[in-house]
Amino acid sequence: MRAPFLRKRIDERAVAETEYWGRVLGVEEYQVLLEKLRRGEFAAEELRDWASLYALRLHEAAGLDVVWDGEQKRIEMYEHAMRQVGGVEFLGKVKVWDAETYNKAAIRSKPRILENSYVSEFLFAKKHARREVKVPLTGPYTLAEWSFDEYYVAKAGRQGSLIQRRREAKREMVFDLALEIVRPVVHSLVEKGANRIQIDEPAATTKPDEVQLFVEAFNELVRGISARFTIHICYSDYSLLFPHILEAKSHELSIECANRDTVRAGVEHENRRGYQVLKLFRDYSASFAIAPGVIDVHTDFIEPPELVRDRLLYSAQLLGDPSKVIACNDCGLRTRRWEVALRKEKNLVEGARMARESVEKP
Repeated sequence: MRAPFLRKRIDERAVAETEYWGRVLGVEEYQVLLEKLRRGEFAAEELRDWASLYALRLHEAAGLDVVWDGEQKRIEMYEHAMRQVGGVEFLGKVKVWDAETYNKAAIRSKPRILENSYVSEFLFAKKHARREVKVPLTGPYTLAEWSFDEYYVAKAGRQGSLIQRRREAKREMVFDLALEIVRPVVHSLVEKGANRIQIDEPAATTKPDEVQLFVEAFNELVRGISARFTIHICYSDYSLLFPHILEAKSHELSIECANRDTVRAGVEHENRRGYQVLKLFRDYSASFAIAPGVIDVHTDFIEPPELVRDRLLYSAQLLGDPSKVIACNDCGLRTRRWEVALRKEKNLVEGARMARESVEKP
């Protein structure tokens, strides 16, 4: 969901799309941007500001309660974070899925913050947003898991078994990233007025025996900080999170469900197979709210509002408490075209309204 004018080459098509979305979304003074694009008189940072504004207006046009700028100013969730960290060296790209890649780094000394672009990013969004904003940050466990360790294992020496040394090295690496990198960023955001912060941890279940480590690092990261925290984990075997996830000091847990669901309407079990995992959260009496994804971000299929409604009602039925269900996407919409993203988000909002209305009926 990149803004049309963030392409490598700005041609007439990009200008036309910029004009179209500026008009449709009611982006203030978008004509100024058009003139700059036509004359070729713009700076990269200026375009990123405009992209942030466009994305905010798209989310608001859809009717979302909580918005963000679609990470228009970021390269990619891992590389963007690690580019601001000292003690690392990027070694090249690895494939994630489809045509998506990320630039993988090796940690070669104790990580330290080189810069913090998140505050200016947040302040821009806060200034221009007409709704409450939520800031996403990549979590320490994922940063560690997606990096090569060329420092901590070597630092551990040769005492004890290799397995034990690797375990202790991984723990130190994750906690250093939590306390020296991510926590200071969170502190700086809260000091500037951020109330909602999401910690993205897609790697949380990669090594089942390290789920406890992920949870402990998260708890240290947020300890004593006054904000509403969400953990987002997508495309995972969520059963591996238990029982340790119950100890997470998070207000919400956002998970992916729509991608593994059917597109048939209804609240029957066979139609809502993507949401069976919610039984675990109910059976374990999880205290935090659950945001089950009701929009599949990896397809152009536009979920009808009725399907969104039924997925939410089924989730509420399984959890036994509608107040603990939050409507959301499976993950980010960065691979979808703007017209698809807007239609999906509008139906997300309408489906949530329909579900709420159904629950509130006497």
